[in-house]
Amino acid sequence: MELVRLGQGGGWRTMKYRLNIFNKIVIMVILLLMPILLLYSFSNRTANEVIQEEIQTSNLNRLSFFLYQMDSAIENLSMFPVILSLDPHIRDFVERADAAAGDRLKAESRIVEKLGLQSVSSSWSNDLTMFIPKDRKVISTNIYLNGADRRGAWTDRIHTEWTYEQDASRGDSIGTFVREIGEPTKVSSFAQARAVYQVRFPVQNLGNLLDVYKKDKQSDPFLYHPAQEPILNSTSVSSAVSAIDRRLRGEALADSGQLRMEIDGQEVLVSYVKSRQLGWFLVDYVPEQRILSPIAKTRNLFYGSMGLLLAMGVLASFLLYRNVQIPIKNIIRSVQRMKRGDLSARIEYRSKNEFEYLIQRFNEMAERIQTLVEVVYAEKISSREAALKQLQSQINPHFLYNSLFFMINSAKMEDRDAVIAMGENLAEFYRYTTRVENQSVKLKDELELVDHYLSIQNLRMQRLAYGISVPEAMLGERVPRLILQPVVENAVIHGIEHQPGGGRIAITGEQDETFNRIVVEDNGKGMTEEELRQLLARLRQPMSEEIGCGVWNVHHRLSYQFGADSGLSFAHVPGGGLRVVLSWRRSPEDGAGARRREEGEWSSS
Repeated sequence: MELVRLGQGGGWRTMKYRLNIFNKIVIMVILLLMPILLLYSFSNRTANEVIQEEIQTSNLNRLSFFLYQMDSAIENLSMFPVILSLDPHIRDFVERADAAAGDRLKAESRIVEKLGLQSVSSSWSNDLTMFIPKDRKVISTNIYLNGADRRGAWTDRIHTEWTYEQDASRGDSIGTFVREIGEPTKVSSFAQARAVYQVRFPVQNLGNLLDVYKKDKQSDPFLYHPAQEPILNSTSVSSAVSAIDRRLRGEALADSGQLRMEIDGQEVLVSYVKSRQLGWFLVDYVPEQRILSPIAKTRNLFYGSMGLLLAMGVLASFLLYRNVQIPIKNIIRSVQRMKRGDLSARIEYRSKNEFEYLIQRFNEMAERIQTLVEVVYAEKISSREAALKQLQSQINPHFLYNSLFFMINSAKMEDRDAVIAMGENLAEFYRYTTRVENQSVKLKDELELVDHYLSIQNLRMQRLAYGISVPEAMLGERVPRLILQPVVENAVIHGIEHQPGGGRIAITGEQDETFNRIVVEDNGKGMTEEELRQLLARLRQPMSEEIGCGVWNVHHRLSYQFGADSGLSFAHVPGGGLRVVLSWRRSPEDGAGARRREEGEWSSS
């Protein structure tokens, strides 16, 4: 069902959405702050990237330098066996195995002294040992090794590279790095050598060095080897070292590099460098967020300041909106109400600023306009009532002639009941239509008139069925006289009269909190879309002889008396026919409801 709704001035109007002052100022504040925010975000991100890159480079360089110092110290220890092998007294002792026992004891004592002097020349704790496999002889700065028989170890291979092992010579097993050279140099085992020179140092030296590196730095260095337990500093965080150790065991490590991982909920930068002497990796990790926290605090302070500026801008916009936009909006709303014809529009807002004078002048102007228009409007109403009275006096003669001829024919046919019924309905019909003293009647009176009219048409046509059903609450509503009969007459003449099989007209009433509605629906031939559009166009035009006065008069009388949203609307009926809806605004409750309830629901069929 397609419903066409009429309004004064023609159809519904769509007002495009326009930004108000408040929205414009808020948008302007945001646009002003946006470049600053974007520029700061870009510079802050760039600064973070530069600092992170600097942290990476600095950590790796510092770690490489520290490892270089450690490798230098270890390389100095690596030269101790070489120095011992080139010492003439030691070489003479090794080559003169057949010397007298007293001479060998003196020479051995001299060698122990040389080993001790060479050992203490290094700042690292170390042991220097000379092995003579042929004599099963051991000379060492370690008193626990000096003179001991290694038994099965005399067939061991010679460790020409630094090798990590456990040393239990002093009772407790401690981690130790060992390096050896043989005499001659190309031999690979103790059994093949005339002498083997060994240097060893405990991992405690490395731990002390890591402690020195860690002091006054935000780091936790340690030595890592895939096949061994890591070597820690004295204050290492074991949980962090274990997490890094597990991660490194799953990586293919280059000689140096960096990676990021998360430890205890914070992201850390792990740097590693491989020792050229030991083959172990020196590993260090730094929590980047701890270093970047001052920048983060500055960033958060900036964003907070930007948020405060935005809030202050919005507050200033709101104050401007309340003191400027709201008065303007109230003035515009009242002007639009006056434009729609509501001359009672007044501005109730009190602005307490310059707008107060403008509002007062507007209210005075509106009051004067309303007074002038009411005078002119009253004159127009008087003129239209005169035209209505003239219309009522010019009753359609064809309707009267047809009714009288029906009575004549019925009398000839001696149909006494039909003559009586036609006479009674015709008398009531003309008694009502010719009464001009009161132009506002109850809806119940209009429905009784329609009932008489339809009874007359039913007697004449013998093929017209109709039904009237209106709620009792509507019967006492005041409406203009002859507001419903022209619509019903159009339904009979244009919808039913030319139908071979006749038809039916249904009149129903409904109301809500705002409007009363009477629906007149027929099952006649209806109207095409083009005819319906032409009818709507004619209703919006001034009255003329071509348009006629029936439906046009009904629509405009409702609009004039009850407002622009009152009037007629039309819709197609499924299966054929036309539905006409008369809508008008309800009047305020004034005791009429009680009278309506006493009169009861009015219905006829």
